[in-house]
Amino acid sequence: MDNFYKKIEEIARRDLRYKSDAYEFLMRALWFTQNKLKRHGHVSGKELLMGIKDFALDQYGPMAKTVLNHWGIKVTDDFGAMVFNMVECGLLHKTKEDSLKDFKNVYDFSEAFEVFKNHAYERLNNRITGRKPAEKSPGKNLN
Repeated sequence: MDNFYKKIEEIARRDLRYKSDAYEFLMRALWFTQNKLKRHGHVSGKELLMGIKDFALDQYGPMAKTVLNHWGIKVTDDFGAMVFNMVECGLLHKTKEDSLKDFKNVYDFSEAFEVFKNHAYERLNNRITGRKPAEKSPGKNLN
């Protein structure tokens, strides 16, 4: 594992866009995705990105987007650049079909990571009004 950390430090020095913590997160997200898909080998770019989203929300909750942004990750394309940096360093492998295009605009970070925003508001509103989550507000919708 020491070799892994040496390589990601090398990558982070060479490509200043992303912090080394981002690469460790990416590797953990890959393992999470493989376990979720019950697969130990290759996953597609889109599969990885969906796993990354779920793992980030699981690990960081409402702070997921903030943490990713702190590491320099702002769009799904950034994960593609990181994956290919790791391929170049020998930490990951790709197939002939794999491409940076697989990571291009797969989802919008604002939409993907703002999932807690509405839920948090709803929970707070339910606590204040005393309603249970399944109950609907009586009368007109004030939205």
